[in-house]
Amino acid sequence: MKKKYEELIGELKEIVKKMEESSTSLDEMITLYEQGMVLVKQCEERLNEAEVKITELGRES
Repeated sequence: MKKKYEELIGELKEIVKKMEESSTSLDEMITLYEQGMVLVKQCEERLNEAEVKITELGRES
């Protein structure tokens, strides 16, 4: 099941929080960065899907 855009953004915010902590190791930061990039890609996909739907709805009017 696909996560909602808002859920993905929430996860990204948590990753940023963790990365900002001074106790986060470099290895952990790299892992968090990789996870964040996956989430960013998923957000972009959701936004693209929404744009297509909006465009289609505009054509139907």
